[in-house]
Amino acid sequence: MKTSQQNMTCTRCLSFILLLNFLFTLTSAEQSPFYMYSFCQNSTQKTPNPSHQSNVNNFLSWINSDSASGTVSNHTTISSKNNRDDDDVYGFYDCRGDVTVSFCQFCLNIAVGEIPQRCPNGVSSMIWFDVCIVGYTNKNSTGEVSVAPSWNVTGSKTVKDSTELAKAENNVRSLIDSVTTEGNLNWALGAFSWSNTVKRYGWVQCNRVLSKNGCKQCLEAMMDLVPKCCGTKVGWAVMSPSCGVKYDDYRFYQVNNQTGSRSPMPIPDKQEGASNTKTLIITLVSVLVAVSILSCCIYYCWRKNGLCKGGFLFRTIAFHDHVQREDPLNGDLPTIPLTVIQQSTNNFSESSKLGEGGYGPVYKGTLPDGTEVAVKRLAELSGQGSEEFKNEVIFIAKLQHRNLVKLLGCCIDGNEKILVYEYMPNSSLDFHLFNKEKQRQLDWNLRLCIINGIARGLLYLHEDSPLRVIHRDLKASNVLLDDEMNPKISDFGLARTFEKDQYQTKTKRVIGTYGYMAPEYAMAGIFSVKSDVFSFGVLLLEIIYGKRNDMETLV
Repeated sequence: MKTSQQNMTCTRCLSFILLLNFLFTLTSAEQSPFYMYSFCQNSTQKTPNPSHQSNVNNFLSWINSDSASGTVSNHTTISSKNNRDDDDVYGFYDCRGDVTVSFCQFCLNIAVGEIPQRCPNGVSSMIWFDVCIVGYTNKNSTGEVSVAPSWNVTGSKTVKDSTELAKAENNVRSLIDSVTTEGNLNWALGAFSWSNTVKRYGWVQCNRVLSKNGCKQCLEAMMDLVPKCCGTKVGWAVMSPSCGVKYDDYRFYQVNNQTGSRSPMPIPDKQEGASNTKTLIITLVSVLVAVSILSCCIYYCWRKNGLCKGGFLFRTIAFHDHVQREDPLNGDLPTIPLTVIQQSTNNFSESSKLGEGGYGPVYKGTLPDGTEVAVKRLAELSGQGSEEFKNEVIFIAKLQHRNLVKLLGCCIDGNEKILVYEYMPNSSLDFHLFNKEKQRQLDWNLRLCIINGIARGLLYLHEDSPLRVIHRDLKASNVLLDDEMNPKISDFGLARTFEKDQYQTKTKRVIGTYGYMAPEYAMAGIFSVKSDVFSFGVLLLEIIYGKRNDMETLV
């Protein structure tokens, strides 16, 4: 009887791994699109024009259906039946040239849902995300250069001398020369050597309906704005309806499509498509079989030998027994003066910088009492912003568990918004998992302990904490490792709370990391405890594989 139950458990486990493995190969770990800016020219009428609003709704529906066929840029005219020209809607959409078709569709779906919320009565409305743009107006300007409205955003780093701007402009203009040459695509990106060890990265793109002369005119207009808005910053972006320019010191674009021909999203012919499909099927089946055998063997060995204190992950009773339950933090979160933080990080020097995320840069610091800390500094106009900053303060201050990162304090001083965490000397899980040298330290014993620790932290969030918390962005880079390689879940900026009797909810703002999202969340905005479990399943496969959930890397 016992053997039969063990076999049944193994079968269920194997089925679960097979299902996740299939999903794993079809997703890519692209970040969720970031909302950047919107422009609304509202109607002067007190009540919305039903005919115009109907045309707007039809235009937004058209985007979803048109992009579903694999189109990444298009424009259309939606006319009224009453032949009133002022009710007509001239709309367009466009995606950044380096992103995949599926991620383009993902961004457009979000933009289509977001623009009515930000411009409920707009006769001319536009919304920009970091990888796509959607816009419409009641005047036909298709093919014309539109440099207004324009907007810009800058990073937090300041240039060291006045020559940096000229060097940056020269780099970007080399990309402009590329896209404005007849026969080339309307977008270009590139990496530029800045010093022996440092690079800079650039991207330029024009709307696909513009002529080469129009494209050059638009991009030069954007570059004329740079000295006034962004000349003192290392990273910057300047955008308009017809074109955009971005420049920074980290690679912000996708390299999947960066081929010699710079083909953004080629559509294969039927014969080539059939061949690719056959190859893909063979590859997927081979990977499925290999991983299934490996997973089953690992599962059997773990169950038999009882490796890692606390037992195997799927032994539910032992799993619950080892959850550490603690009372929530009493009182307000300590505030740390800005001057103390500046001193601890050597005034946010480059030598103290640990990395950079969606919020902004993270620095290592040492407080006056000798405590080593990680300092997360919210960047100006970061993609996530002050709402996520408040989330971190609210959630982590109330949640205390050995597998959750500890928030030690915060600082709000003018435009500065800073969070101070316990320092994790072994960085994040992805640093070890996807580095060939570091990966050797992660034997199966240690990987199992990391898996169990993440699961304990997640169970605490879902079942045992004062709040029922849905993390919404569980991934390898959001799992930190302490000096003994114990995992701690971090980054609660996207987290949401549920009532104890609430099991799911829906949002119009789908944010997170694309490759880790449950399908119902990515496509319909529905999230629940199951959403985090799905992300955990993808992370589990990454830990077993030792590879990112990116199909190009996996295959």
